[in-house]
Amino acid sequence: MFQIKICGITDPRDALAAAEAGADALGLNFYKKSPRGITLDVARRILSALPRELVKVGVFVNAPAGEVVETFDRLELDLIQLHGDESPAFLPELDGRPVIRAFRLSAGGLSPVVAYLAECEQIGVKPVMVLLDAHRPGQYGGTGETADWATCAEYVKRPGLPPFILAGGLTPLNVAQAVRAVRPDAVDTASGVECSPGRKDPDVVRAFVQAARNALTS
Repeated sequence: MFQIKICGITDPRDALAAAEAGADALGLNFYKKSPRGITLDVARRILSALPRELVKVGVFVNAPAGEVVETFDRLELDLIQLHGDESPAFLPELDGRPVIRAFRLSAGGLSPVVAYLAECEQIGVKPVMVLLDAHRPGQYGGTGETADWATCAEYVKRPGLPPFILAGGLTPLNVAQAVRAVRPDAVDTASGVECSPGRKDPDVVRAFVQAARNALTS
């Protein structure tokens, strides 16, 4: 679906810079407590500046299903990323809209992820992609902490699981190493390409995309 996602876009200029750098997906964060959280009006301005072929992802944390669906439909997004504590039973409430399910890896490793996906299978829903992120108590991503690459690499070895996005502390300096160690289908960064919370550095974004693309295609 995509290989390189720049998440937490808050400004049309940053969105254009990411698109011009070669990113193929952008994340718009609708979690109000995040320093990267944006309103619908800001999202519209960002989306109006983007090429249509770019994959547009709405990021939600414990939002009501009706709010998620309404935002997705009104903005004509491509994917819903659930980055909170949403249960498998939440997914059918989205009426078939495609979901990236994010997990913050903790001491339990992959066990909670595998159990979650098994429950999804039982009730007839399945995320189109899974994102693995670092865990910090009380926070829902964007921490800049590196995920456990060894645990992430184990996900890739399990047959029948959805395609996998690696996140958590990725920067231009470590993304190639991360891709070689983990072999994900895609990578995602937010704080790793910022000059301040919510604002991206175009040169750093360009370096990240180039390093990630080279590693993912080698």
